[in-house]
Amino acid sequence: MEKNFTLKRYGCVVASVAMLAIGTVLPSRTLAQTATPTISQAKIDALKKELITEIGNQQKSAQQMVDMVFSFGELGFQEYETSKYLTDILKKNGFMVEQGVAGIPTAWVAKWGSGKPLIAIGSDIDCIPKASQKPGVAYHDPIIEGAPGHGEGHNSGEPLNILAVLALKKIMEREHIQGTLMLWPGVAEELVGTKAYYIRDGYFKDVDACIFTHVANNLSVGYGDNGNNGLVSIKYSFSGQAAHSAGAPWRGRSALDAVELMDVGWNFHREHMEPTQRSHYVIVDGGDQPNVVPSKASVWYYFRDRTYQKIKDMWDFGNNIAKGATLMTNTTVTWELLGTAWPGHFNKPIAEDMYDNIKMVGLPQWSEADQALARAAQKEMKAPPTDNTGNKIDGLATKLDSLKGPVKFSIGGGSDDIADISWNVPTIVLGYPSNIPGLPGHHWSNAISMATPIAHKGVVAGAKAEALTLLDMLVKPEIIANAWKYFNEVQTKETKYIPFVSKTDKPAISLNKSIMAEYRPEMKKYYYNPAKYGSYLEQLGITYPTVRTAATKTVDDVN
Repeated sequence: MEKNFTLKRYGCVVASVAMLAIGTVLPSRTLAQTATPTISQAKIDALKKELITEIGNQQKSAQQMVDMVFSFGELGFQEYETSKYLTDILKKNGFMVEQGVAGIPTAWVAKWGSGKPLIAIGSDIDCIPKASQKPGVAYHDPIIEGAPGHGEGHNSGEPLNILAVLALKKIMEREHIQGTLMLWPGVAEELVGTKAYYIRDGYFKDVDACIFTHVANNLSVGYGDNGNNGLVSIKYSFSGQAAHSAGAPWRGRSALDAVELMDVGWNFHREHMEPTQRSHYVIVDGGDQPNVVPSKASVWYYFRDRTYQKIKDMWDFGNNIAKGATLMTNTTVTWELLGTAWPGHFNKPIAEDMYDNIKMVGLPQWSEADQALARAAQKEMKAPPTDNTGNKIDGLATKLDSLKGPVKFSIGGGSDDIADISWNVPTIVLGYPSNIPGLPGHHWSNAISMATPIAHKGVVAGAKAEALTLLDMLVKPEIIANAWKYFNEVQTKETKYIPFVSKTDKPAISLNKSIMAEYRPEMKKYYYNPAKYGSYLEQLGITYPTVRTAATKTVDDVN
């Protein structure tokens, strides 16, 4: 039987989440400080079947949590509603929560259990600018035009983790299994803004292993070098002298000219860079108005490449180009580190165990409606016929991915600051099938599935695979021992982690404040109310699935 708890926010009920049967809520350190009794493989198999059944019965909990976080739609460093909602659930279920970690107001660490191993379980929680989208609608139809939204799917990962650990917690209590579970959020991942600070400030110094979850379109896991780039995120701020642009332009020194000259210099430099690099920029401050020579201007760069040294060299070269721009304009410049990520490398023994459990769980059973939504979105977004591994793109995945090993060759790509944790603690990333294959990523279309049965089913499947792997890590000490052997003898044998973040750097917690201040008052009107509506689709009045017809007009058509 499920037990319910109710969260009270702003003096009224806004979330009543049916959670796992947990018995009496216990304080954080309830388990005896003794070694876990030896458990036979037959017993482990029986516990795994119990976990699969238990989590399978929590589809309503998955739906409510996924939909609630989707409705908040908060950008990086501004995930206040999301963090309060998730930590309230964990507190109600006996976790001790430390908030505001690493000087980041929306970051937290939640622990339950006692002794070793200490296993960290994390996922990202921020969303994408201008990605507001009605779920279940296979064409552009924002909830609020121009507002942020979960156009990657970060609303689903922490709900998955909570499903998994609450089911596992019940078994740990009953079977007297020793270990500590540590949940944590990837704040501002889209800005690669926080995980290096978690490492610097010691939040992972005693962690034995880490499982990270990230939305995908299949159940997947891999190990070794994943082929991605690391990066540094740098803002260059130029200062000059204001003057009347027409009356006395000779008295001005344009900071905007310096920004533009830096950009020109960098673009010419690209011709002579290795193909693994990725670099891009936005001008975040170009002055106030045309008739005033801009005294202040700023440009924000991402410098990406495949190794620490290549990234550092790019950063140094960027600094030199910025200095050159000041010499040409008689201005000055300062620069600020806004975020950082190493290239990723993930743990083989944990990945192999996770993949065995993935095979036990299998993919969700997709309905005709699920597949219809996916195919309509793929058609709308002109998805390619195959993905980058040659798999045909036609609706949702019906065949499991293989276990992914290290890439043999890569010309570079995206970045994720989970890599900073992976170079300090044995880490894997579990992908789970809550998104639609073939969509562009970082885009409103990637939000189409993220508060629908597709996302809910994918989260439940991922929670099962995660819970089974966590159980293995708790009762089979050789898994973590082998994980550290791989970490020490393979991963870090020749490559040592050197942080880009210094002792004096601070997280860029002011980012996105003005955007959320603009949109949050209207967005609050659309927060999900599970006490009144069975789903967010129901609350928004959406027929599932809604697909384009000949008569359909979208915002894009109108504009």
